[in-house]
Amino acid sequence: MEEVNVEGTVPVSPWLRLRASAVHLYTASGAVLALLIVAAAFRGDTVGALWLVLATLVIDSTDGLLARRYRVKELLPSFDGGLLDNIVDYMTYVLAPILLLWSTGYLPGGNFGVVLAALPILASSYQFCRVDAKTGDGAQTDHFFLGFPSYWNVVAFYAIVFDLGTGAVGAMLLVCSLLVFVPLRYVYPSRTVAFRKTTITLTTLWLFSYIAILIQMPEPNSALLTLSLLYLVYYFSLSLYISSKMFKDRRAARSLA
Repeated sequence: MEEVNVEGTVPVSPWLRLRASAVHLYTASGAVLALLIVAAAFRGDTVGALWLVLATLVIDSTDGLLARRYRVKELLPSFDGGLLDNIVDYMTYVLAPILLLWSTGYLPGGNFGVVLAALPILASSYQFCRVDAKTGDGAQTDHFFLGFPSYWNVVAFYAIVFDLGTGAVGAMLLVCSLLVFVPLRYVYPSRTVAFRKTTITLTTLWLFSYIAILIQMPEPNSALLTLSLLYLVYYFSLSLYISSKMFKDRRAARSLA
């Protein structure tokens, strides 16, 4: 039986706190990788930058699982891991990828390029400050992103591997920035309950395709690129299906009220 101290709480071993702190450090390492992405971008090493982007994706895909597994919020209540995660995500999903596109010539020059680069920066600033940007907190059990979930790292990846022109990249930034404000629900790959096993499996396969594509750069196999894009088709199709279904369910519930 665990010994209880005078305040009536169970003492926590230093090892458990250290392990929980290591999870926060693991999350924070993404900020260092964001710095290295920017450094690689300004050296013109786009493939090296994309390898670092992959590392940030792996960290972001696993740090939440580790935080829940090792009860980080419970053991370190004075440290806001959610805020840390948002800071790191903004650096790795928004700022670093946009700088990568800008510094490597995938955006137009001059003031027009500045405006296009500013659009996702501003749109994502708004999204990251919304309290409902990630649904599923509190009494809710569904886990989704509300509005386009600032996947600018994915946009940068495909812009580079397909070697898109500045017009196409600019159009992608404009459309996705507008979608941030459209209240569709997007799948949270590691947490959305609907089709969760399928989504996690396909997401893992997509990460492997990302690796294979980078290994083959600058001329990746066209079939591999197509397979990689099929995951995006699945992701957005599932997001639209779930959003439309939830909208219909809410409308039906209101009509019965």
